Amino acid sequence: MSRKVQNEIPMSRKSRSETEAGKLQNETEAGKPRNQLNQLNQIQRRKPFATLEQEVYLNLQRTADALAQGLEQTLRPEGLSATQYNVLRILRGAGEPGLSCTEIAARMLTHDPDVTRLLDRLQRRKLIRRRRQPRDRRVIRTRITPAGLQILSTLDQPIAALHERLLAHLGPERLQILNDLLAAARVP
Repeated sequence: MSRKVQNEIPMSRKSRSETEAGKLQNETEAGKPRNQLNQLNQIQRRKPFATLEQEVYLNLQRTADALAQGLEQTLRPEGLSATQYNVLRILRGAGEPGLSCTEIAARMLTHDPDVTRLLDRLQRRKLIRRRRQPRDRRVIRTRITPAGLQILSTLDQPIAALHERLLAHLGPERLQILNDLLAAARVP
């Protein structure tokens, strides 16, 4: 085989991904932001997003998932889910008066359609206690127990370290901007 033919063979055997990577590189050079291309590569998407809103929404979902995975790993040794951890923190913040099931549900970070079962699981582990109110027997107040407070105390430092590890690289100014943008996004 001549040298020219040998050089052409590898070019004709380029994989589809190599060709598409080259196209992405050329698009980057044509002015598309590299972070948009990185996002397309991460989700193995071939076409640009239909709208900026779609791209932002999907980016928020991916970021939330990445942050949630870190939380799940931190909570695993204590046998808690993120939702159970959230309830314990809510009850610690409520103090001695405790809260009703409806009040707990209203304060939760994520919607849970069955808060009663969630509380049942925490009560079986003796992390919370529930009592009917003497004046209105329809209302059941939930309070955190000393065992629940102990678990939270054990988790306070690792959770703070997790937050720092995942977000401190942004710096205070960018974190404040991100915080403001996320709050604004919740109120259209």
